[in-house]
Amino acid sequence: MVCALLTGQRPAPPRTDTADQVLAVNAGSSSLKFGLYGAQGPARLLGQFSGLEHGGQPRGQIGDEPAQALAVAPGQAPFDAALATLLQRLARQRATRLCAVAHRIVHGGEVCAAPVPLTDHLVAQLMALAPLAPLHQPHNLAGVMAFRRALPGLPQIGCFDTSFHATLPPLERRLPLPPALAAQGLRRYGFHGLSYQYLADTLATLTPRAGGRALLMHLGSGASLCATVQGRSVATTMGFSALDGLMMGTRSGSLDPGVLLHLWRQGWSLQQVECLLYEQSGLKGVSGLSADLRTLRASDSDAAQEAIALFTHRILREAGALVALLGGVDLLAFTGGIGEHDAALRCAVVQGLGFLGLRLDEERNRAARGTAVAALHTGDSRAEVWVVPTDEGRVAARAAFSLLARAAPPDAAAGPDQPG
Repeated sequence: MVCALLTGQRPAPPRTDTADQVLAVNAGSSSLKFGLYGAQGPARLLGQFSGLEHGGQPRGQIGDEPAQALAVAPGQAPFDAALATLLQRLARQRATRLCAVAHRIVHGGEVCAAPVPLTDHLVAQLMALAPLAPLHQPHNLAGVMAFRRALPGLPQIGCFDTSFHATLPPLERRLPLPPALAAQGLRRYGFHGLSYQYLADTLATLTPRAGGRALLMHLGSGASLCATVQGRSVATTMGFSALDGLMMGTRSGSLDPGVLLHLWRQGWSLQQVECLLYEQSGLKGVSGLSADLRTLRASDSDAAQEAIALFTHRILREAGALVALLGGVDLLAFTGGIGEHDAALRCAVVQGLGFLGLRLDEERNRAARGTAVAALHTGDSRAEVWVVPTDEGRVAARAAFSLLARAAPPDAAAGPDQPG
């Protein structure tokens, strides 16, 4: 297995107490989230850097330490400063052998249906998908290139949110467009796949109901629903791009395309429409206040309450469609920043689906704070209800370990490729 010993000195021979680790990262427009994972167990180190956008206030929070301002040298990009700080911190981790960096990448398109090692050629192909996920794809891939420069020779593994949905049946993938356009890759892909993979894997260890008809809800600044059978995706609300389906923090979700034609006839540019759909709609657009549901909960404005009501309504509307495709539901699970922490929303959703026989234990629901897996259903509920804090980094790290194991010769000794 290819590894790099993070000491800043010449690599030493492998030691019996050295644990191979994968660094799972999620590079965004203004943040860098990371986790250091072994082959088993929880992350050894978690953290994030924020405020990395131009004009931002860079800060870093690593492990249990309080957040601190990030030192950025004159002329240095904030992301590069964050990366350098992260590598310095990893070098202080006792006996850490870094085997790979696993990158969360939103869109794999037709190019990548499973995790793969990233090359310059592949990154260029994936960059062509940036218009389909402009809030994520360019920044995910910029992170890949930054880590490749900082750790040359170390495997960089791409893990795609679209991969989990490779099992979608043909009719779920198909868009109602002419075959010539479908042949160009215009189809439904689905997203939030790393999160859904973690939910499916975790729930499978908790209840046999996970192998039945499950409705999974990833609710955060980005939001979607996914229907699974035997832990495999069969339908989802996001489609060709990460703009489809539910309304979100700043994204519109599904919208009558006639609205776009109307705006273009009024003289709106492509850039204006794209900004409207991705950055000025959703909770923020309807409320005129914020994309953060916590802020809206604290507000007594009518617009804030309307945004919450519309968000809940759209969840129920899409949930009903997926339940119809499933022919019923055996399990409902919440995850994501909103799904894990907003008890009021969970209550409203379960009550709205009460016609299916779902019953919520209100005390358990109020106690669930997103810190641990929790069962929220009553004993007489026809379907189980769970909240599961997601761990996309664990899924990415597991994929990286699997790829490295398959690539290594049976008799290969673990040896460092290049010091970090």
